[in-house]
Amino acid sequence: MLDRVWLSKRLHAFPQRIIPLETLRPAAVLLPLLIRDGEEYVLFTRRTEHLPHHAGEISFPGGARHVDDFDLAATALRETEEEIGVPAASVQLHGRLDDFWSIHGYHVVPFVGTIPHPFTYQVADREIAALIEAPLDHFRAPGVHHVEDWTHHGRSHPVDFYRYGDQVIWGLTAAILRQFLEVTDPLVREARP
Repeated sequence: MLDRVWLSKRLHAFPQRIIPLETLRPAAVLLPLLIRDGEEYVLFTRRTEHLPHHAGEISFPGGARHVDDFDLAATALRETEEEIGVPAASVQLHGRLDDFWSIHGYHVVPFVGTIPHPFTYQVADREIAALIEAPLDHFRAPGVHHVEDWTHHGRSHPVDFYRYGDQVIWGLTAAILRQFLEVTDPLVREARP
């Protein structure tokens, strides 16, 4: 299990890669952690099939910044509350990861936070078809992750994939998860004074 003080220090010391906003639309997601039966879990959402972007895909709670959001952390917390019903005040934010860009024109900033467990989720069923709580260590196991080269607008891009049972987590969500796993690698943590 990740020590929360260490996690916050690690993420605040992490030198984030900042991407210029330019013509991209600002957005944010929350990588939600929870502790269940003494084990670290990560929460994903599976989007409904009728959405215009990423229909049926597994993602983290999040979305585009609204004009009344104080900052992108507020965006991630607001979207989390809207999508799964976890109030912003109940989330312990630990920090953020690199800026990412989406092929749909979004500039995405991922935040990491711990959500309460057990919790009675209030799922926005118009957007969210299911919630998936998965043990974080599952994604560190050999053979769970692979990368494929995909072509988009004539350029080849590496695309991350993770398997969890019959679920496939890929694209931006998988890239964010991969970076989080790298930043919180247990061997790195144990080697630090």
